[in-house]
Amino acid sequence: MKKTFAFLLVSTLFIGSVSSAAAKPEVITYKNCTELNKVYKGGVAKSASIKNKGGKTKYKPFVSKELYEANKKSDRDKDFIACEK
Repeated sequence: MKKTFAFLLVSTLFIGSVSSAAAKPEVITYKNCTELNKVYKGGVAKSASIKNKGGKTKYKPFVSKELYEANKKSDRDKDFIACEK
């Protein structure tokens, strides 16, 4: 009984730490769109419901509110997608 409880506790903690680490991207402020597009080809969108105002794009943007906020200076057309391509 104690071994089963210990196993369940350890496995729950391990799975919880792995899933939370994978869910959050590292928030980096890039100095320009060239640097940001090396990592995120389609740019970074604030929300999945955001639509591009600037025209047709090649790539789908990565969605992250925190990453967008750190790089919103690169959103020239103010459509809540930074450095879209």
